[in-house]
Amino acid sequence: MASTAPTVELVHGASMPLLGLGTWPMDDAEAERVVAEAIGLGYRLVDTAENYKNERGVGLGLKASGVAREDLFVTTKFNKEWHGVDLAAEAAERALDRLGLDYLDLLLIHWPNPDHGQYVEAWQGLARLLESGRVKAIGTSNFKPAHLDRIIEATGVIPDVNQIQLSPLTTRLETRAYHKERGIVTQSWSPIGGSGTSVREEPLVLELAEKYGKTPVQVVLRWHLDLGLAVVPKSSNLERLEQNLDVFGFQLDPDDVMALSALDQGEASAADSDAFGH
Repeated sequence: MASTAPTVELVHGASMPLLGLGTWPMDDAEAERVVAEAIGLGYRLVDTAENYKNERGVGLGLKASGVAREDLFVTTKFNKEWHGVDLAAEAAERALDRLGLDYLDLLLIHWPNPDHGQYVEAWQGLARLLESGRVKAIGTSNFKPAHLDRIIEATGVIPDVNQIQLSPLTTRLETRAYHKERGIVTQSWSPIGGSGTSVREEPLVLELAEKYGKTPVQVVLRWHLDLGLAVVPKSSNLERLEQNLDVFGFQLDPDDVMALSALDQGEASAADSDAFGH
Protein backbone atom coordinates (compact mmCIF):
# COMPACT_ATOMS: atom_id res chain seq x y z
CA MET A 1 0.00 0.00 0.00
CA ALA A 2 1.47 3.35 -1.04
CA SER A 3 1.80 5.94 1.71
CA THR A 4 -0.27 9.12 1.39
CA ALA A 5 0.07 12.57 2.89
CA PRO A 6 -1.89 13.50 6.02
CA THR A 7 -4.74 15.97 5.51
CA VAL A 8 -5.78 19.34 6.90
CA GLU A 9 -9.43 20.31 7.40
CA LEU A 10 -10.41 23.41 5.45
CA VAL A 11 -12.74 26.11 6.74
CA HIS A 12 -15.71 24.92 4.64
CA GLY A 13 -15.30 21.28 5.70
CA ALA A 14 -13.22 19.62 2.97
CA SER A 15 -10.09 17.64 3.88
CA MET A 16 -7.02 18.51 1.79
CA PRO A 17 -3.75 16.56 1.64
CA LEU A 18 -0.85 18.60 3.02
CA LEU A 19 1.37 17.63 0.10
CA GLY A 20 0.38 17.22 -3.52
CA LEU A 21 1.67 17.20 -7.07
CA GLY A 22 2.28 20.46 -8.90
CA THR A 23 1.98 20.16 -12.69
CA TRP A 24 3.45 23.39 -14.09
CA PRO A 25 4.96 23.41 -16.76
CA MET A 26 3.94 19.94 -18.00
CA ASP A 27 2.08 19.55 -21.30
CA ASP A 28 -0.92 17.22 -21.63
CA ALA A 29 1.11 14.13 -22.52
CA GLU A 30 3.58 14.53 -19.67
CA ALA A 31 0.83 15.43 -17.20
CA GLU A 32 -1.13 12.29 -18.08
CA ARG A 33 1.90 10.08 -17.42
CA VAL A 34 3.16 11.84 -14.31
CA VAL A 35 -0.26 12.19 -12.65
CA ALA A 36 -0.96 8.46 -13.05
CA GLU A 37 2.52 7.58 -11.75
CA ALA A 38 2.27 9.97 -8.80
CA ILE A 39 -1.12 8.63 -7.74
CA GLY A 40 0.34 5.13 -7.93
CA LEU A 41 3.04 6.26 -5.48
CA GLY A 42 0.44 7.60 -3.03
CA TYR A 43 -0.19 11.20 -4.10
CA ARG A 44 -3.83 12.17 -3.68
CA LEU A 45 -3.75 15.92 -4.44
CA VAL A 46 -3.09 17.12 -7.99
CA ASP A 47 -2.76 20.84 -8.71
CA THR A 48 -3.32 22.30 -12.17
CA ALA A 49 -4.63 25.53 -13.74
CA GLU A 50 -6.27 26.85 -16.88
CA ASN A 51 -3.05 28.74 -17.60
CA TYR A 52 -0.94 25.55 -17.47
CA LYS A 53 -2.82 24.23 -20.53
CA ASN A 54 -2.60 20.67 -19.22
CA GLU A 55 -6.00 20.09 -17.57
CA ARG A 56 -6.97 17.51 -20.21
CA GLY A 57 -3.78 15.55 -19.57
CA VAL A 58 -4.29 15.79 -15.81
CA GLY A 59 -7.83 14.44 -16.20
CA LEU A 60 -6.62 11.52 -18.30
CA GLY A 61 -3.95 10.76 -15.69
CA LEU A 62 -6.54 10.80 -12.91
CA LYS A 63 -8.66 8.32 -14.85
CA ALA A 64 -5.68 6.13 -15.75
CA SER A 65 -4.67 5.87 -12.09
CA GLY A 66 -7.68 3.70 -11.31
CA VAL A 67 -8.12 5.40 -7.91
CA ALA A 68 -11.71 6.28 -6.94
CA ARG A 69 -12.64 9.93 -7.57
CA GLU A 70 -13.68 10.47 -3.94
CA ASP A 71 -10.14 9.53 -2.83
CA LEU A 72 -8.55 12.25 -4.98
CA PHE A 73 -8.29 16.00 -4.40
CA VAL A 74 -8.16 18.06 -7.60
CA THR A 75 -7.29 21.77 -7.62
CA THR A 76 -7.46 24.10 -10.60
CA LYS A 77 -7.36 27.88 -11.13
CA PHE A 78 -8.84 30.32 -13.62
CA ASN A 79 -7.58 33.45 -15.39
CA LYS A 80 -8.79 37.05 -15.24
CA GLU A 81 -11.09 36.76 -18.27
CA TRP A 82 -13.41 34.79 -15.96
CA HIS A 83 -13.45 37.41 -13.19
CA GLY A 84 -17.17 37.92 -12.74
CA VAL A 85 -20.05 36.32 -10.83
CA ASP A 86 -21.42 34.34 -13.78
CA LEU A 87 -18.05 34.12 -15.51
CA ALA A 88 -16.56 32.23 -12.55
CA ALA A 89 -19.29 29.60 -12.92
CA GLU A 90 -18.48 29.31 -16.62
CA ALA A 91 -14.77 28.95 -15.80
CA ALA A 92 -15.62 26.08 -13.44
CA GLU A 93 -17.74 24.30 -16.06
CA ARG A 94 -15.02 24.63 -18.70
CA ALA A 95 -12.41 23.29 -16.28
CA LEU A 96 -14.65 20.35 -15.36
CA ASP A 97 -15.12 19.59 -19.04
CA ARG A 98 -11.37 19.64 -19.73
CA LEU A 99 -10.63 17.52 -16.66
CA GLY A 100 -13.52 15.12 -17.33
CA LEU A 101 -14.85 15.51 -13.78
CA ASP A 102 -18.24 16.12 -12.15
CA TYR A 103 -16.93 18.36 -9.38
CA LEU A 104 -13.78 20.17 -8.26
CA ASP A 105 -12.26 19.77 -4.84
CA LEU A 106 -10.73 23.26 -4.88
CA LEU A 107 -11.10 26.14 -7.33
CA LEU A 108 -8.82 29.17 -7.05
CA ILE A 109 -8.71 32.65 -8.57
CA HIS A 110 -5.21 32.39 -10.02
CA TRP A 111 -4.17 36.06 -9.63
CA PRO A 112 -6.06 39.06 -8.24
CA ASN A 113 -5.25 41.31 -11.25
CA PRO A 114 -6.27 44.48 -9.34
CA ASP A 115 -5.88 46.62 -12.48
CA HIS A 116 -8.62 44.49 -14.07
CA GLY A 117 -10.71 45.30 -11.00
CA GLN A 118 -13.04 42.29 -10.97
CA TYR A 119 -11.61 39.90 -8.40
CA VAL A 120 -14.34 40.69 -5.84
CA GLU A 121 -16.98 39.66 -8.40
CA ALA A 122 -14.97 36.53 -9.16
CA TRP A 123 -15.02 35.71 -5.45
CA GLN A 124 -18.77 36.26 -5.29
CA GLY A 125 -19.07 33.75 -8.12
CA LEU A 126 -16.93 31.22 -6.24
CA ALA A 127 -19.09 31.63 -3.12
CA ARG A 128 -22.14 30.69 -5.21
CA LEU A 129 -20.32 27.68 -6.67
CA LEU A 130 -19.51 26.48 -3.16
CA GLU A 131 -23.21 26.60 -2.27
CA SER A 132 -24.08 24.64 -5.43
CA GLY A 133 -21.75 21.75 -4.51
CA ARG A 134 -19.95 21.79 -7.90
CA VAL A 135 -16.90 22.92 -5.96
CA LYS A 136 -16.08 21.53 -2.49
CA ALA A 137 -13.65 24.30 -1.47
CA ILE A 138 -12.78 27.73 -2.83
CA GLY A 139 -9.73 29.88 -2.55
CA THR A 140 -7.28 32.33 -4.00
CA SER A 141 -3.77 32.29 -5.35
CA ASN A 142 -1.24 35.10 -5.04
CA PHE A 143 -3.61 37.30 -3.00
CA LYS A 144 -2.06 39.79 -0.56
CA PRO A 145 -3.76 40.59 2.76
CA ALA A 146 -5.22 43.78 1.20
CA HIS A 147 -6.84 41.72 -1.58
CA LEU A 148 -8.15 39.20 0.94
CA ASP A 149 -9.60 41.99 3.10
CA ARG A 150 -11.64 43.22 0.14
CA ILE A 151 -13.19 39.87 -0.78
CA ILE A 152 -13.94 38.94 2.84
CA GLU A 153 -15.50 42.34 3.55
CA ALA A 154 -17.62 42.11 0.40
CA THR A 155 -18.94 38.59 0.98
CA GLY A 156 -18.24 37.44 4.54
CA VAL A 157 -16.79 34.28 2.94
CA ILE A 158 -13.29 33.21 4.06
CA PRO A 159 -11.11 31.43 1.47
CA ASP A 160 -10.25 27.82 2.30
CA VAL A 161 -6.76 28.26 0.84
CA ASN A 162 -4.47 31.01 -0.42
CA GLN A 163 -1.74 29.49 -2.59
CA ILE A 164 1.31 31.77 -2.64
CA GLN A 165 4.94 31.76 -3.73
CA LEU A 166 6.78 30.63 -0.60
CA SER A 167 10.15 29.07 0.25
CA PRO A 168 12.94 29.63 2.79
CA LEU A 169 14.09 32.40 0.44
CA THR A 170 10.61 33.99 0.37
CA THR A 171 8.95 33.27 3.72
CA ARG A 172 5.90 35.62 3.47
CA LEU A 173 5.66 36.03 7.24
CA GLU A 174 3.03 38.79 7.21
CA THR A 175 0.73 36.96 4.80
CA ARG A 176 1.10 33.70 6.75
CA ALA A 177 0.16 35.48 9.98
CA TYR A 178 -2.91 36.96 8.29
CA HIS A 179 -3.96 33.51 7.07
CA LYS A 180 -3.47 31.90 10.48
CA GLU A 181 -5.63 34.52 12.19
CA ARG A 182 -8.52 33.77 9.81
CA GLY A 183 -8.22 29.99 9.41
CA ILE A 184 -7.00 30.18 5.80
CA VAL A 185 -4.59 27.38 4.87
CA THR A 186 -1.35 28.62 3.33
CA GLN A 187 -0.28 26.46 0.39
CA SER A 188 3.21 27.02 -1.02
CA TRP A 189 3.97 27.14 -4.72
CA SER A 190 7.58 27.19 -5.96
CA PRO A 191 8.45 25.64 -2.57
CA ILE A 192 12.08 24.95 -3.49
CA GLY A 193 12.56 28.48 -4.86
CA GLY A 194 12.12 29.66 -8.41
CA SER A 195 13.28 32.36 -10.83
CA GLY A 196 16.71 30.73 -11.14
CA THR A 197 17.33 30.67 -7.39
CA SER A 198 17.08 27.24 -5.83
CA VAL A 199 17.10 26.70 -2.09
CA ARG A 200 18.48 23.19 -2.57
CA GLU A 201 21.91 24.67 -3.39
CA GLU A 202 22.14 26.73 -0.19
CA PRO A 203 25.07 25.56 2.02
CA LEU A 204 22.75 25.39 5.06
CA VAL A 205 20.33 23.12 3.21
CA LEU A 206 23.17 20.83 2.10
CA GLU A 207 24.43 20.70 5.68
CA LEU A 208 20.98 19.83 7.04
CA ALA A 209 20.48 17.17 4.35
CA GLU A 210 23.61 15.47 5.66
CA LYS A 211 22.50 15.88 9.27
CA TYR A 212 19.09 14.25 8.69
CA GLY A 213 20.17 11.75 6.04
CA LYS A 214 17.68 13.24 3.56
CA THR A 215 17.88 14.98 0.20
CA PRO A 216 18.09 18.79 0.16
CA VAL A 217 14.58 18.95 -1.32
CA GLN A 218 13.20 16.69 1.43
CA VAL A 219 14.69 19.04 4.05
CA VAL A 220 13.04 22.07 2.42
CA LEU A 221 9.67 20.33 2.07
CA ARG A 222 9.86 19.33 5.73
CA TRP A 223 10.49 23.00 6.61
CA HIS A 224 7.17 23.90 4.97
CA LEU A 225 5.33 21.16 6.84
CA ASP A 226 6.94 22.03 10.19
CA LEU A 227 5.64 25.58 9.73
CA GLY A 228 2.11 24.23 9.21
CA LEU A 229 2.06 24.92 5.47
CA ALA A 230 0.63 22.78 2.68
CA VAL A 231 2.86 22.31 -0.35
CA VAL A 232 2.66 21.33 -4.04
CA PRO A 233 6.15 20.46 -5.36
CA LYS A 234 6.45 19.62 -9.05
CA SER A 235 8.53 16.79 -10.44
CA SER A 236 8.18 14.53 -13.45
CA ASN A 237 10.92 12.14 -12.29
CA LEU A 238 9.66 8.96 -10.62
CA GLU A 239 12.46 8.78 -8.03
CA ARG A 240 12.04 12.44 -7.04
CA LEU A 241 8.26 12.06 -6.89
CA GLU A 242 8.78 9.24 -4.41
CA GLN A 243 11.30 11.26 -2.38
CA ASN A 244 9.03 14.32 -2.27
CA LEU A 245 6.25 12.26 -0.70
CA ASP A 246 8.61 10.59 1.78
CA VAL A 247 8.83 13.54 4.18
CA PHE A 248 6.41 12.51 6.92
CA GLY A 249 8.73 10.23 8.89
CA PHE A 250 10.96 12.95 10.34
CA GLN A 251 10.87 16.50 11.68
CA LEU A 252 13.42 19.29 11.74
CA ASP A 253 14.71 20.63 15.05
CA PRO A 254 13.06 24.01 15.81
CA ASP A 255 16.47 25.71 15.59
CA ASP A 256 16.94 24.32 12.08
CA VAL A 257 13.48 25.57 11.04
CA MET A 258 14.46 29.03 12.29
CA ALA A 259 17.83 28.90 10.54
CA LEU A 260 16.18 28.04 7.22
CA SER A 261 13.64 30.85 7.72
CA ALA A 262 16.56 33.26 8.20
CA LEU A 263 17.47 32.73 4.52
CA ASP A 264 14.48 34.97 3.68
CA GLN A 265 15.23 37.60 1.04
CA GLY A 266 12.11 39.63 1.80
CA GLU A 267 8.76 40.28 0.17
CA ALA A 268 10.44 41.79 -2.90
CA SER A 269 11.71 38.30 -3.82
CA ALA A 270 8.13 37.20 -4.61
CA ALA A 271 6.25 38.03 -7.81
CA ASP A 272 4.27 41.20 -7.13
CA SER A 273 0.58 40.33 -7.60
CA ASP A 274 -0.33 44.02 -7.78
CA ALA A 275 1.75 44.24 -10.95
CA PHE A 276 1.70 40.71 -12.43
CA GLY A 277 -1.11 38.31 -13.26
CA HIS A 278 -3.06 36.55 -15.99
